[in-house]
Amino acid sequence: MTFNGIAFIEKKRDGQRHTGEELQAFINTVMLGGIPDYQISAWLMAAFLNGLDEDELMHFTQALARSGEILDYPPEDRIIDKHSTGGVGDKTTLVLIPLVAACGSRISKLSGPGLGYTGGTIDKLESIPGMNMHLTEVEFRDQVNKIGCAISGHSLKLAPAEGKFYRLRDVTGTIPSIPLITASIISKKLAGGAYGYLFDVKCGSGAFMSNIERARELAQNLVDISQKLGKMCVSVITDMEQPLGEWVGNSAEVYEAIEVLSGRGPSDTRELCVTLAAYMLNMSGRTNTFEEGLMISAKALDDGSALKKFEELIIAQKGDSAVIREPRRVLPKASSAYEIRSDRDGYLSKLDALFIGEGLRALGGGRLTKEDAIDPSVAIRLLHKVGDKVSEGDVLLRIYYNQDEQLRESLRYVGKCWEVSDSSKKRKLIIDTVY
Repeated sequence: MTFNGIAFIEKKRDGQRHTGEELQAFINTVMLGGIPDYQISAWLMAAFLNGLDEDELMHFTQALARSGEILDYPPEDRIIDKHSTGGVGDKTTLVLIPLVAACGSRISKLSGPGLGYTGGTIDKLESIPGMNMHLTEVEFRDQVNKIGCAISGHSLKLAPAEGKFYRLRDVTGTIPSIPLITASIISKKLAGGAYGYLFDVKCGSGAFMSNIERARELAQNLVDISQKLGKMCVSVITDMEQPLGEWVGNSAEVYEAIEVLSGRGPSDTRELCVTLAAYMLNMSGRTNTFEEGLMISAKALDDGSALKKFEELIIAQKGDSAVIREPRRVLPKASSAYEIRSDRDGYLSKLDALFIGEGLRALGGGRLTKEDAIDPSVAIRLLHKVGDKVSEGDVLLRIYYNQDEQLRESLRYVGKCWEVSDSSKKRKLIIDTVY
């Protein structure tokens, strides 16, 4: 159909709904370069203000996915993909990929660029010397078929229209639109070819969704549109008021992932990974119940099979597998450390994930722009979590840094991330689940 850009913008501006044909024509025209960025931006703002209904959102998401190549797996393989909305210390993907594969399901994971307080999953795994995190589509599919799992950066051939829309949303004040976020996430999942999706929607100061109402709205949207598109889906809303686990930083989070895969590690990281794995195993048909998935995934962490699968993945992607046995030797580490101690007896009542994330980025561990280089060696270690009893002089946090100037900048944030009070409650890690 002939596409009239002005009429298309005006329709959404006036609160009317688009047909599937109109949305497909819009994306086709964008891909052909037939509409200027200022008109795309005008439509984005109209959609931000007036929303997209469920049918519009489904058609828009499909059109974004169809703008490039789509990976194809036989439905009987029941391959599962996982997406996190991002947070501080969120190393769950590093554990989940080998864990779910070790339990007999197949999992494929395409990860986008890491923009934020810490690097993305790709940046973290690139802390392992030699790791190839940019597989071709053939290499990616072959590895999933051979060892049951693969992880790679997004190919520019998959959902390329979404990349253009994302770049424009970033500079037009339209990032917080839940329909546009939903389309962005699911279009890339559709292009990745998986059978079902597990969404980890973070909620709290260190998350994109800082309040529970917005987190629930996004979680429900992700489930509704995925199911409308014929995909199995579960959204789990998890706490990001304080960082996940003990370590925040790129190579440090690989270390923590290895600890959890070895049957050790922080209890909250283990709890979340076992829970998410249980949902994924159930969706893939590997288990009949969620409870069975909990049992199987916990066993795979304790008996070494998940760690062995991680070693297989590292070898398959050309990384130094010695990291499994000697992570402290192989992974890069900062040259200096600085400790923050409690100034009183009491209970740790606050450990603000946002300030810790900003502190890590100030050390060089995160990005402000896609062009920024990341220092994988810097880290922040949390010696206590919210609800812990502490005494005056106890070390609460330890900052690992390379440059004094970066430490001073980091302390502007980390120095105010914590509070010790007369009483405090442990935080609930898993807030809600949406099916």
